[in-house]
Amino acid sequence: MRTTGRAAPMRKIADGTIDPGHESRTPGEPIRIQYAALPHRISQAGSLDIMLITSRDTGRWVLPKGWPMRGKTAPEAAAREAYEEAGIIGQADAAPVGSYHYRKRRRRGTSVLCRVEVFPLDVLDELQRWPEKRQRKRSWFSSEDAAALVDEAELKTLILTAQDAILRAFDREVTAPAG
Repeated sequence: MRTTGRAAPMRKIADGTIDPGHESRTPGEPIRIQYAALPHRISQAGSLDIMLITSRDTGRWVLPKGWPMRGKTAPEAAAREAYEEAGIIGQADAAPVGSYHYRKRRRRGTSVLCRVEVFPLDVLDELQRWPEKRQRKRSWFSSEDAAALVDEAELKTLILTAQDAILRAFDREVTAPAG
């Protein structure tokens, strides 16, 4: 994410471990924190659709994500990234549905290990114009197809497990008595 007119936000560093099936972590290597939106909608058939976007550098299918932002909570930062990268407006859950790890490649050929906290984002509107429209593609997929399209094993699992939690929450919301 690009910021203009103010100082760059601080990068949060996590002290944690990663799953064994993960790219190796050098002893003492910091893990940077990012926040992602898991944009979703309920289809006419009652199943869950997930929006993915392409990355700018490789064109892989990914979630909208970015670094923490000064003055914004984690869910607010995730929603902001969804707007900038995917052109969607939505309501992010206050709690993450999970997290995954990946290596972010840098321009000078190095990489940094990132833990991405993922916040479900109920999509309310899809814009025709947005900041990164010319740099990315966006598309809706079934949960199963979205999970199959992303590269990170942890993210595949997260999408499939989030599907159940999101649909349960939707069912509770629909069947709740009017207040």
